[in-house]
Amino acid sequence: MRLCDKELQNKEQWEAEGFLLPRLDRVSAREKACREPVWLHLGAGNIFRAYPAVIQQRLLNYGFQDTGIIVAEGYDYEIIDAAYTAYDNLSICVTLKTGGNIDKTIVASIVESIKMDSNGFKRLKDVISAASLQILSLTITEKGYNLVSGDGLIAPDVDADCISGPFSPISYMGKLAALCHHRYVNGAAPLALVSMDNCSHNGYRLYEAIRHFAVEWVNRGFTDSGFLDYVDDPDRLAFPWSMIDKITPRPDNKVAAILSESGLEDAAGTVTSKNTFIAPFVNAEESEYLVIEDAFPNGRPQLEKAGVIITSRETVEKTEKMKVCTCLNPLHTGLAVFGCLLAYERICDEMKDTTLQKLVRHIADEGLPVVVDPGIISPEEFIDTVINIRLPNPYMPDTPQRIATDTSQKLSIRFGETIKAYIKGDSRRIESLRAIPLVQAGWCRYLLGIDDNGNTFELSPDPLLGDLTAMLSGLVPGVNADYMKILLPLLSNEAIFGIDLVEAGVAERVTKYFEMMMTGSGAVRKTLEKVLA
Repeated sequence: MRLCDKELQNKEQWEAEGFLLPRLDRVSAREKACREPVWLHLGAGNIFRAYPAVIQQRLLNYGFQDTGIIVAEGYDYEIIDAAYTAYDNLSICVTLKTGGNIDKTIVASIVESIKMDSNGFKRLKDVISAASLQILSLTITEKGYNLVSGDGLIAPDVDADCISGPFSPISYMGKLAALCHHRYVNGAAPLALVSMDNCSHNGYRLYEAIRHFAVEWVNRGFTDSGFLDYVDDPDRLAFPWSMIDKITPRPDNKVAAILSESGLEDAAGTVTSKNTFIAPFVNAEESEYLVIEDAFPNGRPQLEKAGVIITSRETVEKTEKMKVCTCLNPLHTGLAVFGCLLAYERICDEMKDTTLQKLVRHIADEGLPVVVDPGIISPEEFIDTVINIRLPNPYMPDTPQRIATDTSQKLSIRFGETIKAYIKGDSRRIESLRAIPLVQAGWCRYLLGIDDNGNTFELSPDPLLGDLTAMLSGLVPGVNADYMKILLPLLSNEAIFGIDLVEAGVAERVTKYFEMMMTGSGAVRKTLEKVLA
């Protein structure tokens, strides 16, 4: 069995092997999307195939939609060739349930995949100019929205796009801004740009990025002031906020083996030159949440029919803060940092470690006092599900190494917002924080690339990795140094931590914990046990 349109026609064979087949007219959905596109998505990674694409398939299956989804990739073009074109844009979503059962769903809602290179960009201009287009969504990770480099200055590719105008953009946000400009000059039809990334106030962050280019291009005479008016008018160009939650680990070899046993050819995954793990399938947990602000000026599909919660911005913000700042993402980061230091390779195995169980519970307990109940999801119930069901799921092949990717882009949201809330409420309560400074210190210790047994390990990709490791170069566990002096420039970096930890009164505690972890072999675990006792 090969994953392609032709062989999918043999429905009996696939169904006999337990695959759930789509109930849609794919030819019609493809033709309709070509003529009158409704949904364009940027970011062709695993989370897209496991969630937004599945949402659209549900709508197609139920008859609530008749148009396929179009996806474009602007960072790693190899994904399109290896995971989309090779399989006629089909994929398999493998849902790994806590009890050990799995669902194997053929996802056929993706009807076109495009590289955001010079050739693909021409096609994207056709899509973006269509008046029928209602949603342009994104899953490009937190770092995708950055306009500045690690030095705090405008990134060179962003600066180049500001200077050259919306004609041949090279930066990701520059390309998106250019697409918005193309829609503006070709009728200025309304559109919702929906960030589905784990960024605090993700819609506003996306708006700020697009507006930056609009201001520059208007000021430099590349376009008229009407384009800026278009970007600033929520009745024409909206940037709804959202909260997304579905753990989607890298494609796992054990899952590939299961699919091979079911008769699927070429189930094995690969790694691109940009270190993206891809396969003809994605594996994901069963739990999922997608909450979106109801701001769609050109209308929208009936997303709520597929389980999406459509609500107010205020409710989205509360839900996002609950998840990103307290109930899941901070716990993930704590497990990522200390999982690497303690040489764990699976999150579920970390959750068997009583010390790490204490860590995630303490992180959650420190965040809960400043979380506002969004009313649609209980924070306490959410945390209990995460700690007792989701993270310990032995069938989820998630790794601390994957979650440790781009940590410098995540700390400000996952911990900085909580510290700010403590200061705003009662600055004296900052003295009660233990788990959050412990994770921050653990991340600094992680950057040495030496685990708790003294063995070196490979640091996960991070856009600031070169600068960060240089800042801590020469530090070796077991050798004394002036840690406060060395860590001061890092801990005072607001861009990384979301707040100046020195001014916040947290840096001294972070440094103390770091020093405790630097006393030699086994010091990381001893520090965890002592602080969490």
